[in-house]
Amino acid sequence: MMDPNETSLPLEEGKLEEDKTVVAETVTDGQPSEAEEMLEAEELMAAEAPAYVMRETREEVIARLKEIAEEGDVSDKQELDFLKLNFYKLHRAAHEAALAAWIEAGNEAETFAPERDTLESEYKEAMGVIKQKRNALLAQQEAEREENLQKKLAIIERLKTISEGVIDSNAYNEVKQIQQEWKEIKNIPAGKVNEVWKSYQLYMEKFYDLLKLNNEFREYDFKKNLEIKTRLCEEAEKLAAEEDVVAAFRQLQKLHQEYRETGPVAKDLREELWTRFKNASTEVNKRHQSHFEAIKEAEQNNLDQKTVICEIVEGIELDQLTGFAQWEEKTKEVLALQAKWKTIGYAPQKMNVKIFERFRQACDNFFNRKAEFFKQYKENMNDNLEKKKALCEQAEALKDSTDWKETGDKLAKLQKEWKTIGAVPHKYSDAVWKRFIAACDYFFEQKGKATSSQRSVEVENLAKKKDIIARLKALNEGEVADGVEREVRDLMKEWNAVGHVPFKDKDKVYKEYRTVVDALFDKFNISASQKNLSKFRSNLAGGGSSLAREREKLMRSYEMKKNEIQTYENNIGFLTSSSKKGNSLVAEMNRKIEKLKADLQLIVDKIKVIDEQEEA
Repeated sequence: MMDPNETSLPLEEGKLEEDKTVVAETVTDGQPSEAEEMLEAEELMAAEAPAYVMRETREEVIARLKEIAEEGDVSDKQELDFLKLNFYKLHRAAHEAALAAWIEAGNEAETFAPERDTLESEYKEAMGVIKQKRNALLAQQEAEREENLQKKLAIIERLKTISEGVIDSNAYNEVKQIQQEWKEIKNIPAGKVNEVWKSYQLYMEKFYDLLKLNNEFREYDFKKNLEIKTRLCEEAEKLAAEEDVVAAFRQLQKLHQEYRETGPVAKDLREELWTRFKNASTEVNKRHQSHFEAIKEAEQNNLDQKTVICEIVEGIELDQLTGFAQWEEKTKEVLALQAKWKTIGYAPQKMNVKIFERFRQACDNFFNRKAEFFKQYKENMNDNLEKKKALCEQAEALKDSTDWKETGDKLAKLQKEWKTIGAVPHKYSDAVWKRFIAACDYFFEQKGKATSSQRSVEVENLAKKKDIIARLKALNEGEVADGVEREVRDLMKEWNAVGHVPFKDKDKVYKEYRTVVDALFDKFNISASQKNLSKFRSNLAGGGSSLAREREKLMRSYEMKKNEIQTYENNIGFLTSSSKKGNSLVAEMNRKIEKLKADLQLIVDKIKVIDEQEEA
């Protein structure tokens, strides 16, 4: 077998050959959005900064960019990226300082709107000039590669003519000149590398195989090439121990370039030498591939985690958040998710910006709706204050009345209306309530003094209600049985039929009554699923297709709830956090899972009932 270096390219030659050091990024004519620039700057902050001097002001950054633009040397992309990082780090600091000043002045963060930043416009203008020059540089490099291609094709034609003509010492000298010229010609279009190199090596080998020089010249040349290629093999083998996989891969590219540019060796050594070099290259290539596969896997895992977080924020039922406490609780959850987001690394490049935009949109939607709620909440509280002031005025106008029955009914109606009115601003809450209750208490105190004869009846009513409470407690202490619920309902009707009790005992006895009734209801709810199942059993149709349809419907419901449980359990896996905020979110999901599992068990029991009837 011939030396692949003489007749063909080494393994994956096209990936190792051309233009790894040229400007490879795509430069567009359009200006990026502020969000894209800010995102890119944030990503650069996470990277290791190169050895450049960090500017202390944005003006210094802009001055350096203008200097680069004027000098025309725009090839150092690393410095440009560092300057971008520098600028947006300072830009972010200025933004945060303005926001802090806004909040310190007594304003709300949601109302903050930064002023137009002329420095950012000046920065983008300077960057635009640089990008145009980089476009020009890229076009120039492409033209150079095309020109180099034509030069190499011309060399191949010369070499072809020599290899097919009379081979003598003059031809040998000309071929050596051709080899030197070939080495001096640099990069060509990547798509032509393999084809051009194979053609060059074909005619070069043909020339050497047919060359009728004296053995001294031939052996000398072979010996020299052997020394060079042996050294290249040794250097390639050392790269397998290089800790920096990327650096090792880049160095391997250079070794391949030199291997190809080195002339042939003796035929009996070609295959052995190439096999050694190829094996060393394969080891480096494997490590390089494994390195980037690991990065790809980690980025995909990051994308999965970020997708779950997006789904959680998007899944918040904003229309169900009707109170201050609910909004504050959900805000804590969203902030916890934002904190977790920051701990997750990059997603795949093609999705990194998209998933961030999705998360930002979900968060923006949440906080915009929150701002709207609190704006409306404040307006409602002011309206509520005016309504409660009006009730105070009405109560104060009635407090001196001696028409006990009618006025008492009116004040009771005002008290009910008061309960229907929502919250008022905190600083007025106590004052307006004291004003209202003072007017009501005054009237009822006067009424009590004037209607002392009625107290005996109220005392009797109090005794009746306490007796009802005692009987309810007895039911609560007993076992749940058929007919208990009806007894409770009867006692509740009896309670409602009893008249007024002494005013001072009204709240206390009602609280005691309400506590035991609630306890009984909770006790009934324990067996609610069993009651549900019994009702289902009695309502089933008498077999046939109706049972089959009912069973099919239950199976669909079963699968839906099973999928819901799976979704919640998967989400919990991405939300492990030791913070109180993270624990709160996980606890809420666990509660939902337990409720779904109870519903799932009820569905299974219903299916069993259907199956039993079908067998019967």
